[in-house]
Amino acid sequence: MQTTKIPQLHVEIKGSGTPVLLVHGFPFTSRMWQPQLSGLAQAGQILAPDLPGFGASPAAEPPFGVDQLAQACLAALDAQGVSSPAVIGGLSMGGYIALAIARLFPERVRGLMLLSTRAGADSDEAKANRDKAIATAQEQGPAPAGEGMFPKLLAPGNYEAQPETATELKTIMAGATTAGVVMALTAMRDRLDSTPLLRQISAPTLVVHGEEDQVIPKSEAEAMAAAIPGSQLHLIAQAGHVPNLEQPEEFNRIVEGFLGGLS
Repeated sequence: MQTTKIPQLHVEIKGSGTPVLLVHGFPFTSRMWQPQLSGLAQAGQILAPDLPGFGASPAAEPPFGVDQLAQACLAALDAQGVSSPAVIGGLSMGGYIALAIARLFPERVRGLMLLSTRAGADSDEAKANRDKAIATAQEQGPAPAGEGMFPKLLAPGNYEAQPETATELKTIMAGATTAGVVMALTAMRDRLDSTPLLRQISAPTLVVHGEEDQVIPKSEAEAMAAAIPGSQLHLIAQAGHVPNLEQPEEFNRIVEGFLGGLS
């Protein structure tokens, strides 16, 4: 692994007990976890970092791939005095980071939560689209990345049914910087295929996905859950790519049940 300087990440923290790391997706910030920071604080110590170049965390010097993001997240736990194994959860890009932690540092994983994510690497077409998005960000700044994703983030009916969630998503995405967007797109483009890892995961694993996810089809979640020994799969109705924001009570109920089963 490259020796890259790991920036100190800003972390939002609520609650006490079992440490639960929640890693945000792209192009979000830790603000996406507000319903969990408030709703799950009785179930554990919720730690939600801003990844480099997002929210209140400084950008990282390239090259900075998914493995380095995994190191940065564990360094953030270390900085908060969390040295015991933690529950590692990540949504979308955060799920790629959670899988990297499970591969590189399995001794740090008390439980694994794979949320609105997939195990496979980018296809050639997806890599080409990342390259285009990187060029756009370098020319026009971070906004186009969020604008391009926005119409696919919620379940189709939720744009009208939950206008406040749609507005909040735009606010969250405004916390992205050009450096953060370029770093994240590059890291996602170059990430390893985690599919071979799935059968080796021994930590208790929860897979959660929105029934109406327009970014990653639910079939990807079903395939992951089928490959991970003993995993739990929950599909959330009337939810798209951000079920923790679209159906926070149901999402929190599922996570609380999973955390309760670990003790």
